[in-house]
Amino acid sequence: MELSELREKWTKQSILFANRIKKRHSHLRKWAKRNQISCFRLYDQDIPELPFQLDLYEKYLHLSEIVRFKDLSEDEHLEWTELMADTAARTLGIPRSYVFTKFRKIQKQKDQYEKLGNESSTLIAHEGGLDFEVNLSDYLDTGLFLDHRIARSIIRDLSLGARVVNLFSYTGSFSVYAAAGGASSTLSVDLSNTYTSWAERNLERNGFGSNLHRCIAMNVLEFLAKAKLQRDQFDLIILDPPTFSNSKKMTGTLDIQRDHRSLLIDCAQLLSKKGMLFFSNNFKRFTMDPEIESRFLVTELTQQTIPEDFLRKRPHRSYLIQTK
Repeated sequence: MELSELREKWTKQSILFANRIKKRHSHLRKWAKRNQISCFRLYDQDIPELPFQLDLYEKYLHLSEIVRFKDLSEDEHLEWTELMADTAARTLGIPRSYVFTKFRKIQKQKDQYEKLGNESSTLIAHEGGLDFEVNLSDYLDTGLFLDHRIARSIIRDLSLGARVVNLFSYTGSFSVYAAAGGASSTLSVDLSNTYTSWAERNLERNGFGSNLHRCIAMNVLEFLAKAKLQRDQFDLIILDPPTFSNSKKMTGTLDIQRDHRSLLIDCAQLLSKKGMLFFSNNFKRFTMDPEIESRFLVTELTQQTIPEDFLRKRPHRSYLIQTK
């Protein structure tokens, strides 16, 4: 297709994109205002030929393209993406410099997302009366998963007086909510030194920087084995693992569909008598192992934990698990 024809096609797509964003923003901003939400998803691949995820973070936009098109040259692809970023900014009245664009490739299992840059374009996002550091420029994900907004609130409600451990803790947002809910202690465990430091900053920013709220950089599987030997117990375990990981820092791989049964059993062995395990994952075809459902009390919470801005696409499955 000639470039002039492509640009004519892109102009039509730009109009479709603008109309969809405007409609979604008109609907969601009222809901967000009522619920004191300042960061939410505006668009999630709503139009098949426009495979983007568009999130509003305070007064900034985070545009992730799910890269699919192979019939465009690199220059054409960049021009098309820039046009859509321009469209989003213009439609919402946001300065173009406030739009951050990422390219999210459809991953194969062997792939790992790497750091994208060192711009350090950070801001403080406000949610549930708490503050979280968000990085819009340097990583594919920003540090705050918006689809877990309700789940974090549930964790806060369950945490009063609880000894809490947050596994695969990422930047520690669940831990912050648990501390805010009155947890007697929180322990955040993640293999990444970068995310562990980030979690520490989030806890400190919200006034939870004491020895009662610790973060450690450690392989979760090694942590579980060590905790079992030490006969550690927790009243609330948060398990929100990646779908797949083959980090250079770990031996072997983690595949959540394959490995969730052993992970959940290992976690359950660390629960106190009336303890609870909150388990979530974002594998779209996830199915719970029948052995877990027969051995434990399993309550699926997915319908309760999907927020308004993610209703069109179920981004995760979530469960509350207790021993019988």
